[in-house]
Amino acid sequence: MGRDGSYTEKDIESLEDLEHIRKRPGMYIGALGDGTDRWDGLYVLIQEVVDNSIDEFIMKFGNAIDVECTEKSVRIRDYGRGIPQKSLIDCVSKTNTGGKFNQNVFQCSSGLNGVGLKAVNAVSSYFEARSYRDGKCFSCVFEKGVFKEKKSWKIPEGETGTEILFTPDDSKGLFENYSYNLDIAYDILCDYSYLSPGLTINFNGKKIKSKNGLKDLLVNKIGDADILYDIAHYTNKEGDISIAFTHLTQSFSEEYFSFANGKYTIHGGTHLSSFKEGLSKGLNDFFRKDWDPKDTREGLIAAISVRVQDPFFDGQTKTKCICTEIKTKVIDFVKECVTDHLLKNQKGAQALKDKIIQAEKMHKDISEIKKAVKMLQSKTKLNIPNLKDCRYHLNDRSKKDREKGENSMIFICEGNSAAGSFIPTRNVENQAVFPVRGKISNVEKKNNKKVIYGNEELFNLVSALGVENDMDNLRYGKVIIATDADYDGYHIRLLLMTFFINFFPELINDKRVYILETPLFKVRNKTTIEYCYNEKERDMAIQKVKNAEITRFKGLGEVNPSDFKSFIAPESIVLIPVKIDSIGQVDRMVEFYMGGNTPERRGFIMDNLIDDVN
Repeated sequence: MGRDGSYTEKDIESLEDLEHIRKRPGMYIGALGDGTDRWDGLYVLIQEVVDNSIDEFIMKFGNAIDVECTEKSVRIRDYGRGIPQKSLIDCVSKTNTGGKFNQNVFQCSSGLNGVGLKAVNAVSSYFEARSYRDGKCFSCVFEKGVFKEKKSWKIPEGETGTEILFTPDDSKGLFENYSYNLDIAYDILCDYSYLSPGLTINFNGKKIKSKNGLKDLLVNKIGDADILYDIAHYTNKEGDISIAFTHLTQSFSEEYFSFANGKYTIHGGTHLSSFKEGLSKGLNDFFRKDWDPKDTREGLIAAISVRVQDPFFDGQTKTKCICTEIKTKVIDFVKECVTDHLLKNQKGAQALKDKIIQAEKMHKDISEIKKAVKMLQSKTKLNIPNLKDCRYHLNDRSKKDREKGENSMIFICEGNSAAGSFIPTRNVENQAVFPVRGKISNVEKKNNKKVIYGNEELFNLVSALGVENDMDNLRYGKVIIATDADYDGYHIRLLLMTFFINFFPELINDKRVYILETPLFKVRNKTTIEYCYNEKERDMAIQKVKNAEITRFKGLGEVNPSDFKSFIAPESIVLIPVKIDSIGQVDRMVEFYMGGNTPERRGFIMDNLIDDVN
């Protein structure tokens, strides 16, 4: 717009396809990230390329994918048909160009928007695409979305496939200070193998292959935790619905792994809600009961994968799938599978019936307390002792406020002293503070949610989070454990983690729980300040900063506001996600660290706890 306020054709900005993606990458790959979180855009780049290779496998062209990944660059090679060479340049540089729109060529593809490879190209400092077919390899090279060269050479007849090489651009505004976490990349590729039994993925020389699909996924997630009955695993005749499920003996929560057209839909969608409905209806029909659906699913761990034509994904990163046309089909299929599996597992069926009856009784015991909590929630302002709330929340009524609420966070800190550092420096729009008074109860041996309502601190915490009934009312996008880096702080941290693992693992599985990492040292002179999170960083900073003055932070409550503000600012906050890789392994760790005070436990904690937590 001109300085005089005019608005003419000259003010209209037209961007080339790749230039538009480079300018607004978040529209296409979500939050860019630095590689520390699975949902960072860095890993979306890998997935966009692998999706194309998976589509070839599904169409029965090629049964292997090679993936080489370093901290800075990626190479992916499949052995499918190879992108038609005359169209290769357009396919990787022009949006709405590709074969994914043609259902005769690609059926139930996960990349229907025609943007995937273009987005990878646009945000890479180096991008090369190679097509192997018809006795020739054709290659095109781009740098920062700009075409540089094309070339071709002869290859043996019969050799086919597509190869993509890229290095994410670390320019300002893109992937600054990024580094691929190879463990995260490996986990993502394992998910692909579970969805594509028979496919071989060679990752940095390591073979990834699943024989039993989703059943293998649950076996790995469950570990050696006790289950009520053998894992049920079914795929329908059309091959577009696959499910696996069982109930855990000692679990109260529900845990799901849902996929649509090969995408891990962490926020679920129609396919997952239909699975839940089908399972509850199937159990009620089988036992001829009218149980509350939540009681039937207590302790459930399940996976579902669907493939549908023209799915609607919520956002380019595709974490939620809306596919209403498959709802009835999923419900009916799950009901049939529940009946079939329980008929074949009579002993497991009886154990499941007993667990549901136990859950029903427990929920009735605390129903009056829940009514009181609902009344509390209905009030405009929550009256929770010590909670310093923020303005926007995840469960706000208006869509605009909920979007802002996705960035909301609550800091759970040690008492009023630490809260005194958070409260004056926080962003009141989206940062809440809840100080825990003293040490909360150790719930490692508790297997009944009534313990929550018998402990004032736990009750207030659960009320603040809004999860006493279900996860749908969660009020914050991130739940952050913020304790001192000392013995007491580590103990409170473990008590809180034990609480969440025991009663609200959904928060952890949904990537909602984090630990605040705060610096141990400040190294500064008159012109420079360096915050250091360990002694190694401190020593490096001392060499870098001349005439340095070194400050050791003893506790969060002793940090001055100017320093503390930078610790929790969105652009500089350091958060460590709390993750559960194997339920059985976590159960053993929780029992060892937080269980009975055996001599072995005492000795191990004294020798190793600090190193383990760090």
